[in-house]
Amino acid sequence: MRRKDREVTDIAKIREILSACRCCRLGFNDEGRVYIVPLNFGWSESEGRLTLYFHGAKEGRKIDLIKKTGYAAFETDTECKVVPGDIACSYTAVYQSIIGEGRIEIIEDKGEKCTALDMIMLHNTGKSRWEYPDKMLEATCVYKLEAESFSCKVHE
Repeated sequence: MRRKDREVTDIAKIREILSACRCCRLGFNDEGRVYIVPLNFGWSESEGRLTLYFHGAKEGRKIDLIKKTGYAAFETDTECKVVPGDIACSYTAVYQSIIGEGRIEIIEDKGEKCTALDMIMLHNTGKSRWEYPDKMLEATCVYKLEAESFSCKVHE
């Protein structure tokens, strides 16, 4: 990270920022071209290891790339605001962001799938321990990205 003065390494602060983020963008390499998709998400963190959870349709470009590459980058941000200046070059922006990359895979195990969906629901609703009918579980693709590396940056 170029701006070390903006780097956040405190895991409690990183958890706080993740909790405030509503959208996570996944980026894939698609034969030399970039494919980025915004998604709602859930997450878990243990001992500095970050796992992001997603769900969606069982087919499409994103799923094809997950199966083909098994790797993705991610970006999430919050508190983004433009701060005006007196001249064009003195304008700036404040934000909190987390970026990273890692292995991404489709979750097949029913128990792990339910746990991942609980993480997504907890992040988006504040509630956990939902019921997931078998028919819905069969129709939904759930996948996780285990971050091999990530960094957090804040500009206040």
